[in-house]
Amino acid sequence: MITRIMGEGQWRLADAHFPELNKLDDELLAELESGNEDGFRRTLVALLDAVRRLGVPLPDDFLEPSELILPCLDASMDSVKGMLNDDGLIPG
Repeated sequence: MITRIMGEGQWRLADAHFPELNKLDDELLAELESGNEDGFRRTLVALLDAVRRLGVPLPDDFLEPSELILPCLDASMDSVKGMLNDDGLIPG
C-alpha cells in the first residue's frame, strides 16, 4: 500500500506491517477521544516513525495516488479528527 505523510513524501508498505500500524492508529484514536494532547502527540510521532521505518521511501517524482494519507507531524488534534473514518486513520 502506498502511504503519504502530508508535506513529507510517500512510502510503500507491505500488508504485513499493518497490524503494528493499526495498533498505533487505535492508540491515536483513544488519545483523540480522551483529549490527551501529550498522548496524541507521542502516538502520532510513533505512527509516522513506524511508516518511515517499515516502509520503502518512494522518489519525489513518483506519480501514483496514495491509498492512505496520514497527517503531518505538527497536525492539530482537530485537523486529525477531521481526517478520521469510522475506524481511525488506517482502514481496518
